[in-house]
Amino acid sequence: MSRKQKPISSDIAWSTKDRIEVRGKSLPDEILGHFNLGDLAYLQLTGKTPTQAESNVFNAIIIALVEHGITPSALAARMTYAGAPESLQAAVAAGLCGLGTVFVGSMEGAAKMLYEVLPADAGDVDLDAIAKQTVADHRARKQIISGLGHPLHKPVDPRTPRLFAIAEENGIAGRYVELMGKIQAEAEAASGKQLPINATGAIGAICCEFGFPGHIVRGFGVMARAIGLVGHIMEESENPMAIELWQRVEDEATAHIRPE
Repeated sequence: MSRKQKPISSDIAWSTKDRIEVRGKSLPDEILGHFNLGDLAYLQLTGKTPTQAESNVFNAIIIALVEHGITPSALAARMTYAGAPESLQAAVAAGLCGLGTVFVGSMEGAAKMLYEVLPADAGDVDLDAIAKQTVADHRARKQIISGLGHPLHKPVDPRTPRLFAIAEENGIAGRYVELMGKIQAEAEAASGKQLPINATGAIGAICCEFGFPGHIVRGFGVMARAIGLVGHIMEESENPMAIELWQRVEDEATAHIRPE
């Protein structure tokens, strides 16, 4: 028996020899010169032109994730470029492969956690009780809470209050932002440790305010960090460090087994 084919469809874009449309808008006439990169990303994702408030907050989210120094993802990109300078895209891909539960991708974990304990269609609820139960459940599982803690930024991640302020100023700070703050306070009280809401925790909460699906939230970090990695690769091509880092690590890591 032959397989019955399913319809194939996409609402994102189409083109002819003289026309390109993206989400129902002419790319050359309605988008180029009218949209910034963040607004186009929002259009691509949602099919809607962002309001000014949505634009302000979404662009802040993306910009906050572009750069954070010589991180593991930047090192991976630089090292890959050193070995394959003919393949810039491979170097960027290498850096992006490390965006997971520890770096950048924790925003997905934060968003999924918030949606799980506070579904979008939940009515009036006790946020204090939800926060207390969420922390208790994580502690019982000996599981870290996505979006809390930072190895460097203590007691406050400087990006977080600014992101929350921008969301508040633009009317996109509601129950999820409030709940994230309550979870952080409860986690600190329960652990006795400084557990600041990091940038990805703030972004996870704000993404819930937008209603973005939890499984797509990590993609915002991927989009943003790709820009940052291209910058690192450009610097690596002009002022390289990868070979020096490799040689230093080689020397130090094997110093104890080398003959005197």
